[in-house]
Amino acid sequence: MADVSENPLAPKTEEENDSHFEPVIKLTEEVETKTNEEDEQAVFKMRAKLFRFDPGSSEWKERGTGDVKLLQHKETKKVRLVMRRDKTLKVCANHLISADMKLQPNIGSDRSWVWKVLADYSESPPTSETLAIRFANAENAGQFKTAFEDAQKSNAALGGETAAPASEQPAEAVEPKTAEEPASEKAEPTEKAEEKAEEKTEEKKEEA
Repeated sequence: MADVSENPLAPKTEEENDSHFEPVIKLTEEVETKTNEEDEQAVFKMRAKLFRFDPGSSEWKERGTGDVKLLQHKETKKVRLVMRRDKTLKVCANHLISADMKLQPNIGSDRSWVWKVLADYSESPPTSETLAIRFANAENAGQFKTAFEDAQKSNAALGGETAAPASEQPAEAVEPKTAEEPASEKAEPTEKAEEKAEEKTEEKKEEA
């Protein structure tokens, strides 16, 4: 009969199983992770999916899924939009909410919004983007719109909004100023009225 101790499948004794390994690296202190959000408080937070429009391929490309937050700075009271991807926590949207941004409904959807950003700081250097965000339902999308527009009013009241110089703004992102158009339309009738007044004055002089 074969010796049990020579059988490799036989259970080993307690002494043979008692193995101890020293860790290669000992973690003595916890590493503090900074998000640059320590001086801000979230006034809005909701899970959503973010997209960006790619002009080269003329199609929407997914940027990430995670929590979109509107963060208000504790001192300046300015509100910015920040969104991080799940798990990796990489920033996929980061920009100040300015009064000139317009949330437009995405065609064929009641739970998503589209807007333009002149300077999105999720990439370095900042880029001009057309972004779209989609929520789980229309109610959540409505809550985001309300919070977004409230932030616009709050930032506008504070004043001092920062924006890229006109020379640095991409031409495709600069919208025409419709407020100046009525002024140019009124200029033509005024000039014609002056010409007619001068003609009448000359006619009166000739009659005299």
